[in-house]
Amino acid sequence: MVNVQRKQSKQLLTKASGFLEGYSHTLNPYTGCAFACSYCYVRQMPVALFRSEAWGSWVDVKENAPALLAKELARAKSKGPVTIFFSSATDPYQPIEYKECLTRALLEVMSADPPDFLFVQTRSPLVTRDADLLQLLGDRVRVSMTVETDREEIRRAFTPAAPPIAARLEALRELASRGIPVQATIAPALPSSDGFAERLAGIVDRVCIDDYFMGDGSGGGRTGRIGVRAIYDALELTDWYSRDAYRRVHEQLLRHFPQERVFISQAGFLP
Repeated sequence: MVNVQRKQSKQLLTKASGFLEGYSHTLNPYTGCAFACSYCYVRQMPVALFRSEAWGSWVDVKENAPALLAKELARAKSKGPVTIFFSSATDPYQPIEYKECLTRALLEVMSADPPDFLFVQTRSPLVTRDADLLQLLGDRVRVSMTVETDREEIRRAFTPAAPPIAARLEALRELASRGIPVQATIAPALPSSDGFAERLAGIVDRVCIDDYFMGDGSGGGRTGRIGVRAIYDALELTDWYSRDAYRRVHEQLLRHFPQERVFISQAGFLP
C-alpha cells in the first residue's frame, strides 16, 4: 500500500544542473515513486534519505502543479529558451497517474504553450494514453522509454513493481507509429540476451545506453551504497556489474543501428 499525500508546491520548474545541465529546467509532478526500482539513484538523494518511510512506499502529489506550471513556464519563456527534462526524480507515469492525471494536465499546459523542447522519461506504457497531446508538440518532444533488458526474469529481479518489458516495447511501437519521436533507453544496462539489439531495431530508430558508473551522478558511488550488487550476486551474474559490462550491449547495438543513432549516457538524454 502506497501512502499518498497531497501537497501545494511552491516551485515546479527547477533549474537543471549536473548530468542534465543541457536543459534549462527539470519538472517532477510527483515526489517519490511507487516503481521503487532497486537501483534508483534517487534512493541516495535527500528527498529519499530524509523520509522515515521506505522509498517506493510513499508518493506526494503536487496538486497545484498545472496552475503553477502555466505561470512559471510563461515567465521562463520570457527570459530565453526553455528545455525541460520530465522527470528527473520520479516517473511521471507511475501507477497513481492513472487516477490523478496530473502528468496529463501538465502536458495540456505545455501543448498550449510549448517549451522549446520536452524530454519525457518513463518506464510506463501509460504514456500512450497521452499520445494526442504528445503529437501536438511535434518535434519539440521526445519520449524516452526505459528498457533495461529484454529478459523478463531479470526485470522481475531488479524492478518487480515496474511494468513488463513486452508492454513497454509495445508502447514504443505505438508511439512511433503515431509519429512521436521516441528512443529506447537501456539504463542501466542489465543482463540481457544476444538478441536484445535486434529486437529493439524492429521498433525504434534511436537508442541510448547507460550504466551506474556513468549515469548515477557519482561514478557509481550512489549505486554502491544502495547495495544493488547483491542482486547480481544472487543471480550469479556478477560479471554484469562492472564498468565494461555495457559494452556487450553497445557492440550489439552498433550491429543493428547506425552509429549516429546510438548514444552513450548523457549524450542520449540531452535536448
